[in-house]
Amino acid sequence: MNIPNKLTVARMIMVPFFVLFSLTGWGGAANRYICLVIFVGASITDWMDGHLARKNNLVTNFGKFMDPLADKLLVCSSLICMVELNRLEAWIVIIIIAREFIISGFRLIAAENGVVIAANYWGKFKTTAQMIMIILLILNFDGIFHILARGFVWISLALTIISLLTYIMENKNVLSMQE
Repeated sequence: MNIPNKLTVARMIMVPFFVLFSLTGWGGAANRYICLVIFVGASITDWMDGHLARKNNLVTNFGKFMDPLADKLLVCSSLICMVELNRLEAWIVIIIIAREFIISGFRLIAAENGVVIAANYWGKFKTTAQMIMIILLILNFDGIFHILARGFVWISLALTIISLLTYIMENKNVLSMQE
């Protein structure tokens, strides 16, 4: 197993620890910072595994399948924890997760027909906004940070919808492959 794939597996292993610390408060007063370190560490592995795989020509079928799965597991688990902690509304998380299922379905149909649907800039902006939003929600600070967190919730939601519509419009031919 190459280094990018090991980073993907490491990210998946970090998710249960993030959930455990988020929902149990085992870290006591330092809990939010423990969660922050786990989430940021996992997010960095997301960037690093892709960068290393492309740079060193280490792209594998395992990585193509497991990297997006690990990303979705990290983000969706984090969002669900934020709902449980009353930091985020469930309907927002449902929209974000629904978008992920829809895009995954599109990619699966496309792959069956030999078409690769690459990530676009809207999807990358969405992911960045979601990561910032989750970090701010983990920290759960008052004042300007609370306002900033709420702003990123709305930015993330808007980018989620825009990226979904963009993927659908750019890849509507995938649907016609199933007729």
